[in-house]
Amino acid sequence: MSKMIEILQEEHRNISRLLNVLEQELKVFDRRERPDYEIFQAIIQYFQEFPDRCHHPKEDVVFEILKQRSPAVTAAVGDIQSDHRLEAERLRRFSQMVDDILADQEIPRQTVHIAAEDFIDHQRRHMAKEENLLFPAALDTLTPADWAKIDARVDDRKDPMFDGAVESRFQNLYSTILRWEKETEEQRLKMSPAQG
Repeated sequence: MSKMIEILQEEHRNISRLLNVLEQELKVFDRRERPDYEIFQAIIQYFQEFPDRCHHPKEDVVFEILKQRSPAVTAAVGDIQSDHRLEAERLRRFSQMVDDILADQEIPRQTVHIAAEDFIDHQRRHMAKEENLLFPAALDTLTPADWAKIDARVDDRKDPMFDGAVESRFQNLYSTILRWEKETEEQRLKMSPAQG
């Protein structure tokens, strides 16, 4: 397997962790309780800074080289780059809603829920599309020379939260992820003996 595909898959796992936390905070919001808006803001900032500026450009380079190698294959995969632009727009819409709420503007809960859910669902569908179509197509089609071109063109910026040291601005979010994952695992363990 290509090292680049392994990196992209690991980044997808990390993005999924963030989407899970966002979903948990959205459930709090849906119960008419106050979610942790600092968590919302940190997730938005993370998506603006890492997936938008570092992760998606890597995938775009893979897609571009694949398109040069086999336009028919990329036609079957679909327009990944257009999907990335749509993701950025969904993120902007959700970010604006959070900013408006924090500025005490009246926004119907359903409108906020729809924007957040739209962002989460699209992210998950998009990652599944890449995992099931783009990555296998790239692995089957691209040559070692193609992978060398990809490696030479991608930004090697590190993930500010999941790549070793957590940047201080993401520390609270990272702690929340770890706490939430621990609580989820503890709940699973409590439930498993009862099911057996």
